[in-house]
Amino acid sequence: MEQIPFIKMHGLGNDFVIIDGRTRLPDLAPASLRAIGDRHRGVGYDQLIVMEPTTGPADIFMRIYNSDGSEAEACGNATRCVAYLLMEEADRNDVLIETRAGLLSGTSLDRRHIIIDMGAPKLGWQDIPLARPEDTAHVNLTIGPLSDPVAVNMGNPHAVFFVEDADSVDLEKWGPMAETDPIFPRKANISVASKMPNGDFRLRVWERGVGITLACGSAACATMVALNLRGLAGNAARLHLNGGPLDLSIEANSHVLMGGPVATSYHGVLDDALLKGAA
Repeated sequence: MEQIPFIKMHGLGNDFVIIDGRTRLPDLAPASLRAIGDRHRGVGYDQLIVMEPTTGPADIFMRIYNSDGSEAEACGNATRCVAYLLMEEADRNDVLIETRAGLLSGTSLDRRHIIIDMGAPKLGWQDIPLARPEDTAHVNLTIGPLSDPVAVNMGNPHAVFFVEDADSVDLEKWGPMAETDPIFPRKANISVASKMPNGDFRLRVWERGVGITLACGSAACATMVALNLRGLAGNAARLHLNGGPLDLSIEANSHVLMGGPVATSYHGVLDDALLKGAA
């Protein structure tokens, strides 16, 4: 019977099943991914990560799956978790990770705060992508109480809506409607953000292919870019997601840095029933 070891980790509650596939790649059909992702009968995760070998300059290739079985291009918090594992393994404080969105570098001074360079945002309407030409700083889109978002591609598509009070938005209702609006041919991650009394920002996220999550690193990066574009923040801000705060900054080369803690929950083994998709 096939068994696959895994590590369960999270970044501010954004949780991941991480599999080391550098020696042997797991056979994970969409049904298997959905079964493993079932929080009652499987393991449960926001994303499942497979660390794969790479022939380029990176330490590994990181493949990312959503809990609905679809594949994602980028995941900031998962990148921080994988960076931590690689740092511990090699006893280094810098790593390079290849993803479908490109090469991402990770650094840490003490391995308690992992920082990922998520690269420069893409802001052209074709790059998000959108279904029609739009000013991505002010997209002509209204979904219920949400309107006038900023569209950003941080390796994956995002729409950021600024509201008076992010906590008052019924994101479970409006999030999936915005995610699947025809203007987003590849769907989109949907964020609602508001300014807090202390000058920080509150952020809630409906993740494409997942739903509401406790934290989303790429959405935090997209929101940092949107804040800067709208003149609501300078080149640095602290964003408070459901699971806790992330520190964001925009460098002189337009790259977005995202930093925060990671944690290991437990080690386990996926058994044959889950791998066959029988949750």
